Amino acid sequence: MKEIQPKELAKKLKSGEDVNVIDVREDDEVAQGKIPGAKHIPLGQVPDRLNELDKNEHYYMVCRSGGRSGRACEILKSEGFDVTNMSGGMLAWEDETE
Repeated sequence: MKEIQPKELAKKLKSGEDVNVIDVREDDEVAQGKIPGAKHIPLGQVPDRLNELDKNEHYYMVCRSGGRSGRACEILKSEGFDVTNMSGGMLAWEDETE
């Protein structure tokens, strides 16, 4: 599975690069804050919402610590999507927002 460090993803966003971020955390977790521009699809809904995604795009998957987003990557990869997991999840991301 491809992985990206939060620092690398933050750099892409800050430089204005067009990136597709999907946050697979639950509603109450996302309510506490998410990466700007991230699309929210809770992990349990990913298989039912594949039609919202484009197989020609690359997606960065995010959760709290990297576990659920890893599972989301496996689901999407098995369906033919190009995905990368953000290591450490939002726990690590908070350090990169300054």
